[in-house]
Formats: sequence, C-alpha cells, structure tokens
Amino acid sequence: MVRVSLETDFAEVWLEGEISNLRAPASGHLYCTLKDQTSQIRAVIFRSAAVRLRFGLEEGLHVVVRGRLSVYEPRGEYQVVLDHLEPKGRGALQLAFEQLKRRLEAEGLFDREGKQSLPRFPRTVGIVTSPTGAAVRDLITVLHRRCPVLNIIIAPVQVQGPGSAEQITAAIQTLNRLGVVDVMIIGRGGGSLEDLWSFNEETVVRAIAASRVPIVSAVGHETDVTLADFAADVRAPTPSAAAEMVAPVLTEILERLGLLTARCRQAMSSRCLEQHQRLDLLLAHMNNIRFRILKEAQRVDGAMAGMREAVRAQLRQTMVNAQAWTQALMAKSPALQVHRDLVIIPQVRSRLIAAVSHSLKRKAEQTHAYLLRFNSLNPLAILDRGYGILETLPGRRTIRDAGQVSVGEEILARLARGQIRCTVEEVRLDPSV
Repeated sequence: MVRVSLETDFAEVWLEGEISNLRAPASGHLYCTLKDQTSQIRAVIFRSAAVRLRFGLEEGLHVVVRGRLSVYEPRGEYQVVLDHLEPKGRGALQLAFEQLKRRLEAEGLFDREGKQSLPRFPRTVGIVTSPTGAAVRDLITVLHRRCPVLNIIIAPVQVQGPGSAEQITAAIQTLNRLGVVDVMIIGRGGGSLEDLWSFNEETVVRAIAASRVPIVSAVGHETDVTLADFAADVRAPTPSAAAEMVAPVLTEILERLGLLTARCRQAMSSRCLEQHQRLDLLLAHMNNIRFRILKEAQRVDGAMAGMREAVRAQLRQTMVNAQAWTQALMAKSPALQVHRDLVIIPQVRSRLIAAVSHSLKRKAEQTHAYLLRFNSLNPLAILDRGYGILETLPGRRTIRDAGQVSVGEEILARLARGQIRCTVEEVRLDPSV
C-alpha cells in the first residue's frame, strides 16, 4: 500500500545530485545512489530506460534526473525509479561525445601513425553522403571542374536520424570491397550536434579507422568537429575543400606534363649533342689508335722476319756442329776399343780365376785356424771336460765368489748336457779349506 501510494502521489519528481555506488549487473538494469551534501537516496534505471541513454554513467557524475518515488519492499527502502537523466551543465550528447572520444583514443584509433596518404592521381573517388543534399552537388561540381576524367561512385545514405549510422558503416565497407576506389570522401553539410551525431557513432568511427581506402572526412563546417574527423586519414573543413584535396587540377597536370615534356626533349637534345661530340672524339681517338696499331704491326712484321732469319742461321750452325760432333764421336767409338780388348779377355780371365782360387784357399786356412782358437777360448768348451757353470736363482748371474750365495739358497749348475738345480748346504769363503 505504501509503494502504491508513493508512486501515485509522487509520479514525477526531479532531483539533482551526484552518482555513487554505480552497479551494472548482467540484467541490463543500472543501480546507483544519488547524493548531495546532506542526504542520499537509492536509484534504479531499468533496462528499457538504460538503453535510451546517450552517454555512460560514471562515478561522481553530477546529473539532473526525472523519475517516480517508490519503495523497494524486500528491504523497506525508498528508491527513485529513473526514466530520464541529463548531466549537470553539459548536454547528454556532448558528454557521450567526450566519453566515446576518450575510449577510442585510448585504443589508438586516432593515432597519426596509422594514417594513410592520399593518392596524387586517383582514378576513382567514392562519396558517402546524402544523394539529395547540397554537399553531394558541391562535391561533384568541384571534382568535375578540377578533373573531368575522374570516375565518381556515390554511395547514397541517410546522414542523420535513426539507422543513418548503420547505412554509413555499410557504405564504407561496400566501397572497400569494390576494389576500384582509390580515395573516399564521407560527409554532409553543417548542422547541430544532434544533426551530426551519426558521424559520432562508434560503428561509423571504427569503419573509418579500419578502411583500406584513404578517407577524407568533410562533415559540417570548419567549426564542426566529429569523431569521424579524428578517425579519418585527412579532415577537410567543408565538402568542397575535400574535393579540392582529392582531385588534382587536370589543366595544371597537362601544363606540367607539357613543361616536363619540353624539359625532357631539351635534356635529350643536350644529351644527344653531348654524346655525339663524345663519339666524334672517340672516333678521332680510335683513328689515332688505328694508325699506331698499323705502325706497330709493321714493326712486328720486321721483327718476325729478323727472327726467322736468325732461327735459320742458328739451325745451319747447329747442323754443322752436329756433323763435327758425329765424326768426333765415331772416331772415339767404344766399339773399336771393345773389339780390341776382347782379344785379351781370355788371358785375363784365366789369371783372375787362378788368383781367386789361391785367395780362397788362403782365406779358408785362416778361417780354420781362427775357429780352433775360438773353440779353445769358448767357456762352454770346458764343460765337455766335466766342468760346470754355476748361476744364481733368480737372475741367472754367474757365481764367481762363494760370498755371492748363502746357505739354503737355490742355484743352477749348467753342464755340457743339461742343468742341475742345487741347494747350498754350506758356504766356505776360504778356498784352501
């Protein structure tokens, strides 16, 4: 009953205060507290009213609101159900403009690094504007006056009112997909902030920033500023100025081409004259070189003739020397000496055999005498007479002194035939005992 009574008696109230404790749950409703220096009250904005807001609510935002007084029955608290909000001292559109500008600027959509340069000589220009406004007539007039051969593609759209932002976005995307547009102009004539608001919509701004075709923004007059101006590659103060930025003056191009053609012809003539003079110098130089070559060729022919005569003389002298050497060699031929010496070979052979036989017999006798002496000096020869050689174990050192061994030590006795391992039982150092 209290809620019904309050909503009936206070069906429309106006309040002014600061927003705090702002909450935005998934339901789409907005909850906050309106407060001033002395009091506060809870407020709710249902989803149906929240979607109509032209700006975003923020903590600390000073607003003027309209609504009805009610009671939240589960907690027994008073609250205001709001259906209209305006920022204090600023319009809703101006605040929405500033909020969206800050957000998109933070994303980098307005950075100069991503801007594209306008083509110097475009062939096709795309225009996104109203087909009935003064802006399109100004654009076409200026474009045809400056460059009559320029192709123009007009994408007609609404430039204000419901659905205009969606049409502008679709037109920008369509001209990008065509693949023949070199540069694009979007804009309209002047108007209020409400009239120009379509060019502040987020969808339009993002479509401009994402365009592969360079875009010139020509929205309103020079004093009008929209977010499309920040996102575009170039901003023009008016549609006519945009056309002048985009289209080169064909007559100026033709004049410049004529001037460049004349300069090229003059440069080519000068270059040809210069090259012709260089060619004449080269030909004169080549004639001089040719004369020198012929002169040197004559000297080479004379030198070749002299060389041939010298070679012939050398060959004749060599043949004479060869004949003299041949006769001298024949006179001293070893064949004659060998034939002469063959007569005495049998005598020398018999004398050599006799001398060798005598020498061998004498050497054999000497060798036999040496062997007899060696056998008499061989220590092993005395073993045949019953003697033995004693050696230590281990080491196999010959024992010459009784002090080299001790009692109990094993020694080895070498005989003429075989060996005997012995054990020392007694050692006598005195040989006379």
